[in-house]
Amino acid sequence: MENNVSVNLNTTGQTPAEKPEEKKGPEREADGQVVATVAKFRGAKNAMEMGMHLLFLACGIVAVAFVLFISIYLIISGIPAIREIGLVDFLFGATWAPTHGTDPQYGILPFILTSIYGTAGAVVIGVPVGLFTAVFLSKIASPKVARVIQTAVELLAGIPSVVYGLVGMIILVPGIQKLFDLPSGATLLAAIIVLAIMILPSIVNVSNTALQAVPKEYEEASLALGATKIETIFRVSIPAAKSGIATAVVLGVGRAIGEAMAIIMVSGNVANMPDLLGSVRFLTTAIASEMSYASVGSLQRNALFSIGLVLFLFIMLINVFLNLVIKRKKEGEA
Repeated sequence: MENNVSVNLNTTGQTPAEKPEEKKGPEREADGQVVATVAKFRGAKNAMEMGMHLLFLACGIVAVAFVLFISIYLIISGIPAIREIGLVDFLFGATWAPTHGTDPQYGILPFILTSIYGTAGAVVIGVPVGLFTAVFLSKIASPKVARVIQTAVELLAGIPSVVYGLVGMIILVPGIQKLFDLPSGATLLAAIIVLAIMILPSIVNVSNTALQAVPKEYEEASLALGATKIETIFRVSIPAAKSGIATAVVLGVGRAIGEAMAIIMVSGNVANMPDLLGSVRFLTTAIASEMSYASVGSLQRNALFSIGLVLFLFIMLINVFLNLVIKRKKEGEA
């Protein structure tokens, strides 16, 4: 006699698992509130992230827009004078006499060469001094001494350029006049010394940061192999930080070539070909000294805008060149 017994089995031969008990109404409402709160929090967080991304993008666009607007304005304002004067006569002319009654001339070659020589001289003096100061602060000096020197460097960075020019005019210019027995001490040499002092804060701060970022393991390995501390600094630390040091040089060059107020007070502001012990005029000082009395719409005023365009392109070319050199060195090391 067969028993009709029905047994529910699953595919594995086991009885099915018991279903979880369904949550009651209050518990289900509480879980729903938690899910809603989490979703709301995530939505607010995503909205904040999106807002910050848009803010950063807007700041970047503003920075690029400023450069574009300045470039376009200088091109529109500077090209007409270059066309009227002639590109060759403007860039390679040796005489600047815009107010001459019968034969005005607009050659800016003396300004270009003076700016090149002055910037190069400031870099030759300022970079070694700034680099060695940064090495001393980051690798040699005690914390107390480093703190005092770092404070002095920061104060040096905060001094207005007109104060540099005033001190140079009162102390440096008479000193050069007496030392070299010159009619006037307002010379290219005085401008180079003032520029070298003015670029020191940028070089010291950036180089110090780059040297402090060098991993300690590099220096410890060098010392363990028998190198002295000075050898380690010059053969390990400085080469490892040369990218940051090169950036410091770029900032120093930009500061030197763009300075006007301090230089106009110590260089003599005379449109001569560059001479170390002679009065000279830079590109920046040419604009600053004549823009105030050049009549609107005149060729002289347009030529000053053209000088600004040349200065702008000059700074851009220097930055591009130095950045390409840094990039090539990095690729060569990689």
